[in-house]
Amino acid sequence: MNVRGLLIELMRIPGLAGYEERVARAVATHLDELGLAHRSDRLGNLVVTIPGDPARPSVMVFAHLDQMGLIVRKIEPSGLIRVERQGGVPERALPAHAVILATEQGDIPAVIGIKSHHATTPEEKYKVVPYQDLLLDAGFASKAEAEAAGVRIGTPVTYAPRAIELANGRVAGTAVDDRAGCAGLLALAAARKGKPGPTLHLVWSVQEEHNLRGILPAATSLAPDIAVSVDLMLACDTPEMAARGDVALGGGPVMGLFSFHGRGTLNGVIPHPALVRLMDEAAAGAGVPLQRSAHTGALTELSYVQLQGEEGVASIDLGIPVRYSHTAAETVDPRDIEGLVRLLDGALDRIPAGMELRRLP
Repeated sequence: MNVRGLLIELMRIPGLAGYEERVARAVATHLDELGLAHRSDRLGNLVVTIPGDPARPSVMVFAHLDQMGLIVRKIEPSGLIRVERQGGVPERALPAHAVILATEQGDIPAVIGIKSHHATTPEEKYKVVPYQDLLLDAGFASKAEAEAAGVRIGTPVTYAPRAIELANGRVAGTAVDDRAGCAGLLALAAARKGKPGPTLHLVWSVQEEHNLRGILPAATSLAPDIAVSVDLMLACDTPEMAARGDVALGGGPVMGLFSFHGRGTLNGVIPHPALVRLMDEAAAGAGVPLQRSAHTGALTELSYVQLQGEEGVASIDLGIPVRYSHTAAETVDPRDIEGLVRLLDGALDRIPAGMELRRLP
């Protein structure tokens, strides 16, 4: 499959956490083209199961459909709109951005207002405006006009969808987190169809940016032995990120060796050592460069998936290097996604029957 084309297609579809249906339908269309049966649950998780050898541990690989954004919380009499944050939206990156309000009557373009430069005082010049003080301007002249167009309290808002094709095949724009992973899972589905190996569950999950737990009904139902999260990893190859690590855009997929949120959520992932060895061996066998990451400040759904069931789930984070996370200019190299697909394909081939996953067998 053309991973770059899939990525760009999915980046251009708005899908705020809790409102992922359009993205899920696009993914489902590609699954239909592959002839792969899929199903959904009440939260909207999209699941494909490729049956395999029952003597091998079952594997769940997942990526999230949703993106972070904003929610309408008040429409002023003037027609200007106030919002709540949905997920980790960086307030310093919001003013003057183009957004869309995804109403039941259609998508409405708007901009996030910013005080005119000519009226900005020296004290305001370097100040980050709290999101509560920001106003969205869709051009409406009144509250009634906004409501007549379909804007309501609770209307989802995302960055205006876009994909910018950069030099060397790189792509920047909206919702790379985690449409890159979603595209990778589609490519993995195509690679694994009809191939022997363990039973493979592919899950395109929901509400990751809201509370990291939308996948739990799928994880509970599937009860996998092994879980692999596919999400972004912070690229550290720009000056402001250099002290964070050695992950580079275009340097290949990334294996997470440690994650911890450290900002009010006492959770993270320390990967299962058998899976670390598996990924190292698969990378060497496939000739895929495998980068390593240890970081604080970010989590994936795996933090909760690993705790499911009576014995827990052997877990590991794999990722795709991304610059400028959670902005409207997230930047990725599609070759890293392709490398991740080859890595996962090779790792699945290497999972043996009777693989021991208990830490103290």
